[in-house]
This record gives sequence, C-alpha cells and structure tokens, in this order.
Amino acid sequence: MALITLLTDFGTADPYVAEMRGVLYSRAPGVTLADMSHGIQPGDVRAAAYLFGRAWHRFPTGTIHLVVVDPGVGTGRAAIAFGAAGHWFVGPDNGVFTSALEQAHPPVVAIPVPADAAPTFHGRDLFSPAAAALALGASLASLGEPLPTVPVRISLPAPFYDGKVVVGEVISVDRFGNLVTNLTPAEVPPYAVLEVEDAQVGPLLRTFSDVETGQLVAYLGSGGQVEIAVRDGSAARRIGLGVGGRVRARLG
Repeated sequence: MALITLLTDFGTADPYVAEMRGVLYSRAPGVTLADMSHGIQPGDVRAAAYLFGRAWHRFPTGTIHLVVVDPGVGTGRAAIAFGAAGHWFVGPDNGVFTSALEQAHPPVVAIPVPADAAPTFHGRDLFSPAAAALALGASLASLGEPLPTVPVRISLPAPFYDGKVVVGEVISVDRFGNLVTNLTPAEVPPYAVLEVEDAQVGPLLRTFSDVETGQLVAYLGSGGQVEIAVRDGSAARRIGLGVGGRVRARLG
C-alpha cells in the first residue's frame, strides 16, 4: 500500500490533522502515513515550501505528498495534483510545491471542489480524498482537468555582491534558533568572514563544538546552505534576526 506524507500548519492541539488522517485511513485502508511537520507557522507558505523542498525527495519513489498550508482556502486559488520524479503531489496551487514543479511532468491537474466540501477545510474534504484516490491507483486524469494556467512558484531571494562583500539573507529559522541562509559554499570560500548585524561570526567551521558555549558559529548545514548558530543557544534570540535578515560574507 502507498505511503502518504503530511505537511500542514495545523499544529497538534486541534482535531484537524486527526480528521485528515481519518479520511485517508477510511478511503485507503492500509495506507502508511508519515508526518513531515505540522509546526509550520499559520499560513507561512514560504516556510512550507522551504521545508518541503528539503524533505520530499528523501522519500521512496511512489510516495504521495499531501501539503495543506493554505491561507487562500475557499478562494479561487486552484487545488492541484501532479507527478514529478516518480512522486505524486496534492495540495494548493500557492507555491508550496515550487521545488517539485521544476521536475513536474504533464499534466498538472486542477481538482474540482466537491459540492459538500467545507470552504474552510479543503485539507479534509478535497485534498485528503484526492490523495487517497492516488493511493488506490487512480490516475491524475480521473482527479480533474489539466490546469489552464502555469502553476504558482515562489522566487527565493538570491545573494548579491556589494564590492568585496556577498550579501545574503536568512530564509528560515529552525526550532533551535539556527539561521538558515541562502548562501552556499559557491559564494562563501574558506577565507570569507561571516557577519550578522554588528556581530562578526568568522569563517565557516565544521560543527557547533568548534566554538565555545555561547559563541556564534557559521557552518555548512545539512541542507547545503550556510547556517549561523550559537553553541548551546539560539542565534535568532541572541542576534534578534529572523527571516529576511541580512547576512554578509566579507571576501577581503
């Protein structure tokens, strides 16, 4: 039986995730469900797109990915399903699938809204039934008609040069308070010195223990981007910096 991943901004205190799980188990008995996260900040599509882009391709071929971070629920935004790289995707057309859409093969289909769907809970009444249908072997064509527009993609900020300084920015803050940037080793050679706000972080190091407790450290994170942390602490809290904050790599 198929594997379905779940990524939402519903949290775990309310019944919303449980209701979606109930629909999936009822419509596709024996399906395996795996949680990516339910801790996305409410309506934060960009954060969802980042987390999803890091995780979906780690799952085996044939996995169905169900994403419900959907601040436009009940509006004219499309509900879509598509395939890419041997995986299947179901969710809102708002940019959460940006990383997978780069590899999508046609068609991307628009899923019609059932007449009895709650206008504020498409996760339960539209997306979960569609994902369950795919788990049972339904074709994309059976879910809807080809999307008549280009699917929405999110454009992430790109680093830029200001003389001998590469300017990047924070694109995510994890639960440890580590600052994930859009800088990569291509922009940050070993001799570069990282700076955040008025604080000098230093060159890229290997891991947290390369500095003393309480000190800032820059390193290449597991997602391939430069990250900034405080050993045994929170860089976000220490520096007061969040998503969109500037990070500089001084080259000389």
